[in-house]
Amino acid sequence: MKFPCFSMLAFLLVVLILSMIGAPLAVSHGKFLHCLHFCSSNSCAISKVIYTQNNPSYSSVLNASIQNTRFTTPSTPKPLVIVAALQTSHIQSTIFCSKKHGLQIRIRSGGHDFEALSYVSEVPFVILDLLNFRAVKVNVKNEVAWVESGATLGELYYGIASKTKTLAFPAGVCHTVGVGGHFSGGGYGILMRKYGLAADHVMDAQLIDVNGRILDRKSMGEDLFWAIRGGGGNTFGVVLAWKVKLVPVPAVVTVFTVNKNLEQNVIKILHRWQYIGHKLPDDLFTDVTIMKVDSSQEGKKTVQAAFRALFLGGVDELIPLVHGRFPELGLTKKDCLEMSWVESFLYFGGIPTQHLEILLDRNALQRTIFKAKSDYVKEPIPESGFEGIMARFLEKETTVALMMMVAFGGKMGEIPETELPYPHRAGNLFQASYIVGWTNGEDEGKYISWIRRLYSYMAAYASESPREAYINYRDLDIGTNNIGYTSYEQASIWGLKYFKNNLKRLVQVKAMVDPMNFFRNEQSIPPLSFASMREEGN
Repeated sequence: MKFPCFSMLAFLLVVLILSMIGAPLAVSHGKFLHCLHFCSSNSCAISKVIYTQNNPSYSSVLNASIQNTRFTTPSTPKPLVIVAALQTSHIQSTIFCSKKHGLQIRIRSGGHDFEALSYVSEVPFVILDLLNFRAVKVNVKNEVAWVESGATLGELYYGIASKTKTLAFPAGVCHTVGVGGHFSGGGYGILMRKYGLAADHVMDAQLIDVNGRILDRKSMGEDLFWAIRGGGGNTFGVVLAWKVKLVPVPAVVTVFTVNKNLEQNVIKILHRWQYIGHKLPDDLFTDVTIMKVDSSQEGKKTVQAAFRALFLGGVDELIPLVHGRFPELGLTKKDCLEMSWVESFLYFGGIPTQHLEILLDRNALQRTIFKAKSDYVKEPIPESGFEGIMARFLEKETTVALMMMVAFGGKMGEIPETELPYPHRAGNLFQASYIVGWTNGEDEGKYISWIRRLYSYMAAYASESPREAYINYRDLDIGTNNIGYTSYEQASIWGLKYFKNNLKRLVQVKAMVDPMNFFRNEQSIPPLSFASMREEGN
């Protein structure tokens, strides 16, 4: 039997009971729920998407999109309410009622935020979950697509690949990542040397601002449209959907992986790769992943580097190209595989490519506990520097650890760093990212200490003034807001690392569209008006 929606009288009774508890938090919580129902034109409809902590589905809804299980512990702060919006009015009501009753909003699409800022807060908060905003509409004739923010990259790729074999979209390889967060931070992937970032190909967007207005590119203006394409999520409003330009790709592409370890002269090969990767033709993308593996000697460990590549063409063209530019790698035809572009994304994501339907599976990847950091490298690391890296990967804390180096150059070096908030363009040899994982019950402190020591060691080789970092790989170690009205000086500690000189323009846009700093988290952009007030002592 289906039960009818609770009457308003019954709902008010619940609010009354909450208010009698006497705790301000309970009162605020109850008033927020009351407000949601009051603001909704159909209180039955909105009640179906509200999950409070006493709802039997609350935990499953909360944990469904949490990718880093470091943030699923009992001590992790939990939202008072999860609103899994089904329509735009639900989002508008959530914004209005959160503002009215002093609750923060965290906006979640895929739940891949490295520091859980899309679903964790230290102050009373609500999760606005965009899980149900996941439509993908592809127009092959015009080479464009509309994709909603709650869709995953896999759903976007599947939508494109099901209609065409020769159009693609340049974004990441982890197919469970949510579109909303990925585009909001720029979004790089294996087509970036040919076409740049995901955000470089956003043509329009639909956004709900702090006042509940639904805006497109024309009505929001070019400043705000610039800011949402790389300025970070949970900062300027709720982006509902993105119109993106698709890019041409050949029907057949080629990938390869070549592994080299310490016993196979890997340090010299790595050193040489730094001089080559960013200068290769735009059609050839390469990255290198360093990790500890079992040695051929029983009971011994070694460090291995996996050299991977995507070539927008066939194997017969690729082999002589690599032999001519990077003979040290020793690439052979048996190392290579020809496939479609969409299969190459699965290949780089470590997913079997036999069935493309796996792109629609949000649970295809194992969820782990991890801590990550990022760097940009502008000068080649000497062989002695790689020796130090290898020594650190032989330490006992690195059973689940890796360092990835992604070659830049190509289109990434042609786009001005002020074009979007993402500034890491010309002058970078590669982006370096570091990750360490562990299992439940282990002492996380020793693993976090290890990655911090590696990051400290890499300071000698990373970019300087500022030491740059990637906003989509959030790292609270490099600085945080106090969740209140943060000064420009506070924000610049981490903001200059993420955005360089684009930070000031982002602050100005924030002051224009959200002067009271409603949309915020520990590393969101503060409004310049409050920065000025702090500086003047007001």
